[in-house]
Amino acid sequence: MEYSTEEMMAIAASRALKNEDVCFVGIGAPSEACNLARLTHAPDITLIYESGTIATRPAVLPLSIGDPELSETALTTVSVPEMFQYWLQGGRISIGFLGGAQIDRFGNINSSVIGSYERPKVRLPGGGGAPEIASQCGQTYVVMRQSRRTFVEQVDFITSFGYGQGGDHRERLGITTLGPTLVVTDLCLLRPEPGTHELVVTSLHQDVTREEVIQNTGWPIRFAQTVEYTPPPTDTELEILRDLHARTKQAHAGKVLP
Repeated sequence: MEYSTEEMMAIAASRALKNEDVCFVGIGAPSEACNLARLTHAPDITLIYESGTIATRPAVLPLSIGDPELSETALTTVSVPEMFQYWLQGGRISIGFLGGAQIDRFGNINSSVIGSYERPKVRLPGGGGAPEIASQCGQTYVVMRQSRRTFVEQVDFITSFGYGQGGDHRERLGITTLGPTLVVTDLCLLRPEPGTHELVVTSLHQDVTREEVIQNTGWPIRFAQTVEYTPPPTDTELEILRDLHARTKQAHAGKVLP
């Protein structure tokens, strides 16, 4: 089956999740990947959204963390303070799945402003719970489209701390969790290099060249010694992902789902 780069990104991100994971889910691409994993190879994954919904199983992709679909299909809904203090700060969440407007070579994410903080060119939605997710989940995965506008030499503002300036910067600040261990884009997979913690390309998606990755990265991107090729989507993965999007479109248009 033919597939788009967006579908490849969502499917590649979903594959990173395991059935036993407890995952703090961001809205948008992270939510798409996490729910695809739940509908395919990880049916027992525990999905948690910032609004306090625990083990939610939405039939459609939520518009926001306040979408009633999340609370209606959750095992339980707790208060936001309880969710952050007991679940997140208590070390009970294995994966935080985030997106953003910018990311740099050390996995720092910006979702606050483009330009200076005092006089921004664009003011973005902001961090919400993302700063805490980035520092207190066992590890974080990031999913976002790759271009020179999004993959920048240095983010304009650090909303979610990755590895700071690289090396042991994270540890020097007393952050004990692993940080961003995987970045999934529409072109490739990136992982932090041991020691430096600089993001390097470890897998290229099908039909993507190294030159394309270089042209769409705002720093001199490096490649791992061994670069693999991401397996293409299966027919089953594509069918389930497309059905999820069709159901979401139908529901958001006000039509009754079958």
